[in-house]
Amino acid sequence: MSQGEKFSKTKKFLIGAVDAILFHISILLSFYIQFGSNIPERNLTTYISALPFIMILFIILNILFGVYILYNKSITDFIYLTGIIQFFMIFAIMAVTFAGRWFAFPRSVLLISFVVSSIVLVVWRLGIFKVYLKLSGTKKVMIVGEESKVISAIMNFSQAKNERHKVELVAVDNFYQNIKENLEQFDIVYLASHLNEEEKIRIYDLLIRNDKKIFLNTSFDNIILINPNIMNIEDESIIEISNFRISAEDNLIKRIVDIIFAVLLIIISSPIMLITALLVKVTSKGPVLYKQVRITHDGREFNVLKFRSMSATAEKDSGPVLASSNDARVTTVGKYIRALRIDELPQLFNVLKGDMSVVGPRPERPFFVEQFKEENKYYYLRHNVRAGITGYAQVYGKYATDFNSKLNFDLIYIKKYSIMLDIKIMLQTIKILFDKVSSKGLDEEAEKIIPKNIKVLR
Repeated sequence: MSQGEKFSKTKKFLIGAVDAILFHISILLSFYIQFGSNIPERNLTTYISALPFIMILFIILNILFGVYILYNKSITDFIYLTGIIQFFMIFAIMAVTFAGRWFAFPRSVLLISFVVSSIVLVVWRLGIFKVYLKLSGTKKVMIVGEESKVISAIMNFSQAKNERHKVELVAVDNFYQNIKENLEQFDIVYLASHLNEEEKIRIYDLLIRNDKKIFLNTSFDNIILINPNIMNIEDESIIEISNFRISAEDNLIKRIVDIIFAVLLIIISSPIMLITALLVKVTSKGPVLYKQVRITHDGREFNVLKFRSMSATAEKDSGPVLASSNDARVTTVGKYIRALRIDELPQLFNVLKGDMSVVGPRPERPFFVEQFKEENKYYYLRHNVRAGITGYAQVYGKYATDFNSKLNFDLIYIKKYSIMLDIKIMLQTIKILFDKVSSKGLDEEAEKIIPKNIKVLR
């Protein structure tokens, strides 16, 4: 482990420790607001007894929601995340005090602490974020590769939530020479497309010698190296490539968790589903639920269930069409239930049936699957797992991302799979409900040119 990695982990540990201290102070302050200086000893003793368990849950939730990963955050993210986590903490504290038989914890203090801790933690986290951006500075990026790939990479960097990375240079030819001649003008080189193997090795050597960071694109030959197993045979270490599959043991655990979550979520969301069903029925003609053939594990077809958000004859004349931003086919109620992902709730019954998982690649229609297979020979790999209601691509990408980028997210998910990753994705899905960008459809293709303020090297 490098010194930089150790320091980064130390910073995260310190930030987490201060988080916990501030949360503790917020609860004590809430006791004071409720009772003044005469806090009942029985109530306070109950809180102190439950404190270790409360703090453990607090830190776990913050880690799962990705609070301590700063590079891809915006100020709005910290406000949303803090509010969501503190809301969850109300129920977490209630569960802990119930399990520990600490019934003297005042519910009024819980409500007050939600407001107090949210304000205190938001102020602290925004301060830390500002310091992080100032100390880390903006890293200058040089993008290397084919012109079409370079343009896509520029668009991604330009749409980032903060100015952590700024593209200064691009090289679309003579890669090694252009990098060598401009070493002082960048901090990071992003290899955006496939390069000649010999030239790539020379570039690696040059950048490592000059202590420059290297970013790689998510091409198949890079993704396949994720999560390897290192084997030592006699006097040689061998890298074993992991398959794009989930082990039988993990798959069994995943299925059990799916059933538990699906049952719980059906119970919790049943009032929302009932209201949605009534609204769909009274505002437009057609059935409440919409059935559509999709593809899941091993390429098997199944009928996905959704609340109907479009007119009943949406594709009568056009045939299968991908959803787009401001889609005229979407009903008035449909706009809202799609934005809040309420239209996906009936898929919990698909999960119980075994056609889907709570987390996995989003299921596509056979018509589009056949097209995507022709365009990308690795597309079949996403069908090595059950389709999901939410997924890695939905949390870390955008709704409007093209199918190749979504495929890369799906393959990374399969490679990195763990039950903790599933739980993390489930929790972080809550945040994207507040992100308008994530619920948009496909937009018209933006003009694909390299901005004039970026120096192009040929």
